[in-house]
Amino acid sequence: MDRTQGQTGQDEQPAGPPAGAGAARTQAPARVVTLTTGEFTLTVNPVDGSEIEPQRPGARQDPDRLPAKRDAAARAARDAAARPPVLPGPPVPALPLLERAEERERLVRLLGRGRSVRLTGPAGSGRSALLDAVAEACADLAPDGVVRLGGHGQQQPAELLHTLYATVYETRDERPDRTELLARVREIGAIVLLDDLELGGPALDELLRATPECAYLLAATPDTKAPSDDSHLEEVFLGGLGRAECVRLLEAATGRALTEEETAWAADLRFASEGLALRFVQAAALLRQRDELNRTSAGDEDEEPGVFEERPRDPRHVPLPTLAQAAAPAELLASRVSESARAALRIACALGGELPHHTHLPALVGDTHADTAVAELVGCGLITPVGPRYRLAEGVARQLEEAGYGESAAEEARTAARHYAWWTGHASVTPERVASEADAVLAALAGADVVAAVLLARTAAPAFAAAPHWEAWERVLRSGAEAARKAGEVAEQAYFHHELGVLALCEGRLDRARAELEASIGLRGALADKRGTVAGRRALALVTDREALGVEVSPPLRLAPPAAPPVPVAKPAAALAPAASEAVTQLTPVIGRAAPPTTLSQVFADAFPQAPLPAPAPAPAPLPAPLPAPLPRHPGPEPAGRRKTVLLAAAGALTVVALGTVVGLSLASGEDPEQPAAPAVSSTPDAPAAVPPQAPGNSGNDPAPAPPSEPGSSTAPPPQTPRPPGAEPGAGSGPGPGQAPHPTPPPRTPGPELPQPTPPAPKPTPPTTPPAPTTPPAPTPPEPTPSEPPTPPVTSTAAQSPTTPQSPTAI
Repeated sequence: MDRTQGQTGQDEQPAGPPAGAGAARTQAPARVVTLTTGEFTLTVNPVDGSEIEPQRPGARQDPDRLPAKRDAAARAARDAAARPPVLPGPPVPALPLLERAEERERLVRLLGRGRSVRLTGPAGSGRSALLDAVAEACADLAPDGVVRLGGHGQQQPAELLHTLYATVYETRDERPDRTELLARVREIGAIVLLDDLELGGPALDELLRATPECAYLLAATPDTKAPSDDSHLEEVFLGGLGRAECVRLLEAATGRALTEEETAWAADLRFASEGLALRFVQAAALLRQRDELNRTSAGDEDEEPGVFEERPRDPRHVPLPTLAQAAAPAELLASRVSESARAALRIACALGGELPHHTHLPALVGDTHADTAVAELVGCGLITPVGPRYRLAEGVARQLEEAGYGESAAEEARTAARHYAWWTGHASVTPERVASEADAVLAALAGADVVAAVLLARTAAPAFAAAPHWEAWERVLRSGAEAARKAGEVAEQAYFHHELGVLALCEGRLDRARAELEASIGLRGALADKRGTVAGRRALALVTDREALGVEVSPPLRLAPPAAPPVPVAKPAAALAPAASEAVTQLTPVIGRAAPPTTLSQVFADAFPQAPLPAPAPAPAPLPAPLPAPLPRHPGPEPAGRRKTVLLAAAGALTVVALGTVVGLSLASGEDPEQPAAPAVSSTPDAPAAVPPQAPGNSGNDPAPAPPSEPGSSTAPPPQTPRPPGAEPGAGSGPGPGQAPHPTPPPRTPGPELPQPTPPAPKPTPPTTPPAPTTPPAPTPPEPTPSEPPTPPVTSTAAQSPTTPQSPTAI
């Protein structure tokens, strides 16, 4: 059952939320607000979407004239609105500020000198209490007084600057653009107390540079991003309390003196928690609850329990909590509070630690007295003030989730989303009131289902736009657009895209504005929404006008400084070119590229080509010759660095040539011992040499063609030529009688092979023509004898006669 049915808060008139946002808009008139932002007039229309148009010529005020500043009374009223509200129920006792006098005096002294200070301390160390004490002491130091800002969830300085501007100046229905904002906040002279800082680095530098007349007191935790070195911030570190101060704090919170057992327990707790003030506020709540339980038990000692009572006859004494319970006391404290307080803790766990305003708790919890639960939780130290609202204290959310308080988070978030959808859309709720609940609304939007998220975003977006709290406005619009896409609500999706386009146009992001508006126009065109399409086209026309205006007022001279450095470099280069005409072809880069080889294949590419060369020619030798060519380009002496580079390149080239020559000669000399064995294997010394027939027009000095290749070789056989009559296949393969065998160097073949009857030659030859010797053949070749058998092509003794004895050299 939805607990929002039939429940109201203290500041709502209706008896309960209607069924949907459409019914809420029919019961109350639409809340239409007109704002001035920069050069535009923005009309926030919750029904059809916001409309934006340029300001009329006489409506825009003089940008040099600043608006009026608030007086002291107005600033005090605004500061009170930024503080936590007064809670119903029993008053929470104010705790003293212990052991912080030295830090307080130092902070006041630095702020009085106009210095900005960064106060760093762990969560629960009492930073907010120290800021309250400093604010009272610095009330009259600055002309614009003391301004308190909350930095929780603020990642960019823009929203902080807008909040600072709205606090100091009288701004009614106006949100200046960035140029006007920076010009106006520069004139603010105030002491700014920024609690829960989350900015750091360049973002913090931008905030400090925008307000040079302000002195900042920034309270942050140690894990916050550190400021840059140019920020010139004073650093003050806040540590834990001492043992005596911890005991005094417990006595002040409990309202009585501690016993010896409690004093020893406090000392152990101080050692375990490093003296954090929050731990002793929670420890004091544990002691108060223990006293209440023991007092109740003591009062019932004289009464005899009835028959049907479950109270035990012997009252038990509640001991002190253990050290582990005191270090993580959330579960024990929550078990001893009221049921309404536990329900409020469940809601806070579902909303990411954000506790709704106490006026919403009766509707969310279902108890008319649930608003008093906030004071009970504050007294226990389970929630702490953050600006005008309350959040779960540091570490409490994790402890409660481990205890099972997060099991109903989905249901609690859905209930909170439906309640806020009704509340933000009601006409009696002002936009400023909605903006103060921005964190709780955004948390409910993140945890709700898509239907409730669309409903909440649709009603909360116009309120944030009119507040104006535009950072929350953008977050709500993006969450609503995603939820509408998932839910299939095309009309709502078109509305969210239209609002995002208007927001981007107001902030000067033209590309984003065009993309969002075009998407909205396309969706509304599909729905045949003429009124929404016309509003989108008007806004898109403003985007087009701003783009055209931006091209005219932004000349390309802004790009001149980045392009200026190459111009002086190009002029001397053009002037040096005609000074030396012989240096037009620059050879130095070529030498520079050839000098540092990276692999051995690059080093020996020229010295060892793949094809065999007739003689090792030193190809890279001419490379060092062009070295003196670049010298005439410089009339003065050449730099030593360039001369050293050229000499190293020349030495490297000469080394490569010499190494290639030596390796080539060594390979050539290694082939000589194999040459005499070739004729002994391939021919018979006693066989007479045959004269190859000569074709007409061919002289006898031409080299003989090569013998045929082996049948099993991989090379293709050469073209066949006609064999002369009477010639036999192996005849004439050896030298003639009385002639010494002439060795023929065998070619280099890939891999070891068996010796062949005839060595291969580079040129093809007919299969019957033997290779010719290197010396001129005999004038009268001997006729082959009939007793010589044909030479087998696969044996090494095929050309020998069976009756002729072999010479010893053949063996």
